[in-house]
Amino acid sequence: MTDLEQILELWKALRTSGAEYVLATVVKVEGSGYRKPGARMLIAADGRRAGTISGGCLEGEVVRKAFWRTENGPVVQRYSTNPEDGEVPYGMGCGGVIHLLLERSKTAHAMLEQLSASFANRLPLTITTILDGEWIGLRGFWPADTHGEDSTTIAKTLSDLAHTAFSEEPSLVGNTHLRSEEGLAVCVERIATRPGLFVFGAGDDAIPLVRLARQLGWYVVVADGRSHLVTRTRFPEAHEVHVLTAGQYLSLRPLPTDVAAVMTHSIEQDTRILRELLSYNLAYIGVLGPLHRTYDMLHSLARDAQLPRSRVSSQVEQWMETLHAPMGLDLGGSNPVDIAFSVIAEIRQTIYQTSGLPLRELRARTREIQKITA
Repeated sequence: MTDLEQILELWKALRTSGAEYVLATVVKVEGSGYRKPGARMLIAADGRRAGTISGGCLEGEVVRKAFWRTENGPVVQRYSTNPEDGEVPYGMGCGGVIHLLLERSKTAHAMLEQLSASFANRLPLTITTILDGEWIGLRGFWPADTHGEDSTTIAKTLSDLAHTAFSEEPSLVGNTHLRSEEGLAVCVERIATRPGLFVFGAGDDAIPLVRLARQLGWYVVVADGRSHLVTRTRFPEAHEVHVLTAGQYLSLRPLPTDVAAVMTHSIEQDTRILRELLSYNLAYIGVLGPLHRTYDMLHSLARDAQLPRSRVSSQVEQWMETLHAPMGLDLGGSNPVDIAFSVIAEIRQTIYQTSGLPLRELRARTREIQKITA
């Protein structure tokens, strides 16, 4: 279960009981920090908490003083782990400074409602939050703006800013940054669309793939033509399970931000599934099995489409460019868990558009660039 899922679960329980809470959100990190801006922790008055805002060293300090610090309203609190600021107080040793927005339910409630709806409906969301002055804690949202009766100029400014930020950034990638607006410090946060993974295949190798994706907080759908395999008993973590019949594949309606893994081990069924998936502009389509098998399926699709012989090869290569076949990264291992891990890694690398390189190699490259540009 992800941090956000844990936070929403606790928040719903506290909301039902009417209990007060404090929400801590990382809004700025200077230097090194285990968590990045946008990380959150929800704190109940009885000591329960959900989410993390550090590597585990800062949470206790924040929990102890959260309600005291927010007695008079929201506040941005600075926590330093720099030796030059004195003794390292929280044992983090990161050498960075973390700024947390601490707020009670009065200002946090609307945002948690928006986060809950965004997560459940798999929609992107942009949040703008004022971090100083008399309006601290006031927010704007897009696409669903819920500042209620507040029609002040600053509320409209926040909504317009959220709309602009939402339109400028692709929905697959989320990030958080600070900016100045109307002379105030504003945190602009983009919540990415919750990924959906469509697993076409209900064999034993699909089970660890579903489990890993579910642990990442993805929305998971399992579909297969074999009714004795695609069951709730075998896939309790999946949000949906479907027994496929001919012509039913398209009815599942994945979003453009979704990903698919084709792995029924039936060349006939995989071919029919690919025919449907190729009509979508999905973020990722992976095909399990050797490369020649995928080529055989694509040539079959080209023949079924009655393409001129002169166009078959070019069309097949065009389709191949949209597929990850064989799917997965070369991480070693050959058992179902190893394969699932490599597939999840490739999907994440693809949708988040990262290099996949070791962090130490990226650090070395950054240092070389700094030397060249110095």
